[in-house]
Amino acid sequence: MKRMRHSKYLRSWFGAVVLSVAALCPGVALADTPARHYQVAVFTNGLTASPVLEGLQEGLAQLGYVEGKNVTFIIEDTHGTVSDLPQRAARLAMAKPDVLVTVGTIHTTAARQATDHIPIVFTYVGDPLRSGLVASYASSQNNLTGISVYSGPLSGKRLEILQEIAPESKRILALVATKESIAESSFQILDETAKKLGLQVLRRDVTTRAEIEQVLRDTPTGAVDAIYHVPSALMSGYVDLLIQKANQENLPLMVHEDSMVEQGALASYGASFRLMGAQTAKLVAKILKGAKPSEMPIQTPDTMLLTINLTTAKAIGLRLPLSVLERADRLVE
Repeated sequence: MKRMRHSKYLRSWFGAVVLSVAALCPGVALADTPARHYQVAVFTNGLTASPVLEGLQEGLAQLGYVEGKNVTFIIEDTHGTVSDLPQRAARLAMAKPDVLVTVGTIHTTAARQATDHIPIVFTYVGDPLRSGLVASYASSQNNLTGISVYSGPLSGKRLEILQEIAPESKRILALVATKESIAESSFQILDETAKKLGLQVLRRDVTTRAEIEQVLRDTPTGAVDAIYHVPSALMSGYVDLLIQKANQENLPLMVHEDSMVEQGALASYGASFRLMGAQTAKLVAKILKGAKPSEMPIQTPDTMLLTINLTTAKAIGLRLPLSVLERADRLVE
């Protein structure tokens, strides 16, 4: 009996010591946030996609991963340049981050070619299956997981909204970044939808900023009734050129992300970059806790937003239908 009481006493004493140490050193035993320091690399097109990084950092901070405390961000911002993506992705991989976050299809493709073992969490990828990045939406069967914005099917929906907003628009200018698979797949559905709606889409292929500027200069006033932003890293990087052209010639401009509407585009329908960054943060946190990308299904955005710029509508002399205004999630003034 004495031995039993002595054993119980020792266990109680040892437990009290452990709890005392834990209380004095919460970062050692009872912390809600990770004890080790992590590196999260971000490979992004930057420019209009900058809110993705902001949402990612905010989301991770809410989950306990705070920059300067237990996580360091390694940012590779290509600022709209796409010519040297493989080399820049390779540099990020050489840093051996715990997770590599990629923004957009071509940045994700470059990262996938740079490493097959570092976990990659992609965001704002149009169709990862069709792009060959994953084996299926249920499982990538590789080191990738992330969020698909399903850009192809949404291209048709955006055109329908554009027709509702500006029913007089019959000839739509669309610049297609021919080196990006998401642009090709998006245009295909855009063109199919246009034929059903009785609209004419004027396709112009581009690969550089200079070619974008050339196309816009060569499109005379009155040649088109509206401009449609076909999703791609290239065109997102230089959406300001489309906004300038549209506003100079009083043309409706349909884009795919609400931050572009804040810059002056007329309307957008799609995911919010900032919200997608926050959603991506949840996937990153799971991987930092030990989850494997191949075991995480590909997600789609939690929220789709219809955003209208009232100031732009007034400036180009467009009276917005009440049906559209009532459905809008955001009105920018």
